[in-house]
Amino acid sequence: MKHLFFGGIHPKYNKEMSTKAEDFRIIEPKQLVIPMQQHIGAPCTPLVKVGDRVLRNQKIGDGEGLCVPVHASASGTVIAIEPRPHTSGRMVLSVVIENDFKDEAVEAKVYEGPIENLTTDEILATIREAGIVGMGGAAFPGNVKALSAMGHVDTLIANACECEPYITADDSLLRTAPDKVLAGMQILRHVLKPEHAYLAVEDNKVGAIKKIKSILNNYPGIEIKVLPTRYPQGSEKQLIQATTGREVPPGQLPVSVGCAVFNVSTFAAIFRAVRNGIPLTRRIVTVSGEAINQPQNFFVRIGTPIHDLIEAAGGLNDRTERVISGGPMMGFAQSDLSVPVIKATNSVLCLLKDVNGAAENPVCLRCGKCVSVCPMHLQPLYMYRYVNAGRTDELDRLNLMDCMECGSCAFTCPGKLPLVERFRKGKQMLREAKSK
Repeated sequence: MKHLFFGGIHPKYNKEMSTKAEDFRIIEPKQLVIPMQQHIGAPCTPLVKVGDRVLRNQKIGDGEGLCVPVHASASGTVIAIEPRPHTSGRMVLSVVIENDFKDEAVEAKVYEGPIENLTTDEILATIREAGIVGMGGAAFPGNVKALSAMGHVDTLIANACECEPYITADDSLLRTAPDKVLAGMQILRHVLKPEHAYLAVEDNKVGAIKKIKSILNNYPGIEIKVLPTRYPQGSEKQLIQATTGREVPPGQLPVSVGCAVFNVSTFAAIFRAVRNGIPLTRRIVTVSGEAINQPQNFFVRIGTPIHDLIEAAGGLNDRTERVISGGPMMGFAQSDLSVPVIKATNSVLCLLKDVNGAAENPVCLRCGKCVSVCPMHLQPLYMYRYVNAGRTDELDRLNLMDCMECGSCAFTCPGKLPLVERFRKGKQMLREAKSK
C-alpha cells in the first residue's frame, strides 16, 4: 500500500545536468579551512596549534557535551587558527591547513570480523570518534541520534530521496557504491534492532534503484521502498508518512512514532568508520546549475573552499546571479566563495535566478495555494501577516516553529511573497520572546 504525505510540489528537478559523468573527480586544494563547528551542538576546541604538521584523518578538534570531533582531511601544516567565513553566514573559528600534497594519513584501525561481535557501546563510540553527523543537511551528531533511538524504534529508514532540484550526490553514491550504504544500515540494525529496515528512494532515480535491487539479497532484513517523486519527500516527517503511513505529531520527533531516519551518505560514513577506521573527512558534493560550465559530482575533502569546486567545474558563466550552498529551495546564498565545504554540504549550486525570488512589490492574491502545498498543514498566509505585525502570540498559536522552511509555499506563490525569509525572521522573534 502506498502512503502519500499532504501537500508538496513538483518543481523542475534538473538532476540530469550533473549525472553525465560516471567517475568522481577528486579535488586537491592548496589550503583547507576546517571549521570547529560543523554540527548541531557545542563547537570543538582546536587540539593543534599554528606550525603543527598534521596527517589526514588526524583529530584536530573536539569538545564536551553535544559535540563530535573534526579531523584533518589532508596532510600538511597548520598555518592559522582564526575565525573564517562559514556557509551559515557567520564567522566560525577554523583550523587552516596548508596542503603538502603527500596525503599521509594516520594508521587506520580496520575491523574485518562479524559486526555481531561488536558491542553497541563500541559502535557508538566509533561513530562519535569518526565525527559522523547527519549528512543530509541537519548535521546532528550521529551517535547521539542513534543512542536516543535505542529501545524506542521498530523501523529504521535510509533516506535516499534527495528531493531538492539539481542535487545528485546521494544518487551518485547509490549508483557507484550501494554496498557501503547497505552495509552501514546493517551496522545500525545491530545497534537499534528494529523490526523493519527500509531504504526509501524516489522513482526518478532509476539507475540507483537498479543497483540497489541487484545486491539487496546480500543484505537480509532490508527492503527497498520506491516512492513517487514529490518535494519535500526527503524531509523526515514526510518520508516517515510516505514509507510507513505514520504521522509524526506537531512538535515531536520521529522516535515518537517508532522511527529513526538517517541519510544514505551517513550510512556509508558509518560503514567506513566501523569497518575501515576512517573518519568523516570527505564526501560527495554536487556542483550544478545553469550558471556553471561543467556540472558534475566531486569527491571532496572537508574544508575545500567552494571557489575551488567552481573552478574545477569549469567556472561560472557571465549570467550568474547567485551561488547557493545546499539546494535551491532550502539552501543559503553565499556572498563569499572562500567558504569551505563542511560535513553537511551536499551541493554548490550556481544559478541564474532565485527559484523562490520575491517580487519588488509582492502582493497576496488570497489564492490559498500556499496552504494547499504546505506539507506541515500550516497556514503560511496568516503566519506571514503575523510576522509583519510582530504578533508572536499568534505565531506560536499557528505552530510557526513546525515550519521546516521547505519553500513549497514560496515556490507556488503567484504574488512572490518572501515567505521563507519572513518565517525565518518569525522564528527568531519567537525564540527571543520565549527567552524573556
